[in-house]
Amino acid sequence: MAVRPDVRLETAPMQAVSCGTCGARVQARKSSWEQTSIQWTDEAVASCVERRASSPRPGPNGGTFTGCVALRDSLREAAVRGDLEVVSGEPLPTNPDALHEESRS
Repeated sequence: MAVRPDVRLETAPMQAVSCGTCGARVQARKSSWEQTSIQWTDEAVASCVERRASSPRPGPNGGTFTGCVALRDSLREAAVRGDLEVVSGEPLPTNPDALHEESRS
């Protein structure tokens, strides 16, 4: 069986996105609404308040950076605006329960 080459970045390259809170500029690729790949630059790491707050601490999980909420929100907003392509082409998922609650208000 032949190994298929990975051409994902050729067909849908990463795009620059800035965090709306700290201005950290990362390269991102949104394969679907649920999956996002992020490449951090040294400058973005230095700018990100949430990354700096996860400084090393003692213990087995000390200093583990699990992600920046502000950047996650900025990436989602960029995708909703169409500034960050969602490669899958799926429409923005909606929450039917939330829509139902809004209609009762």
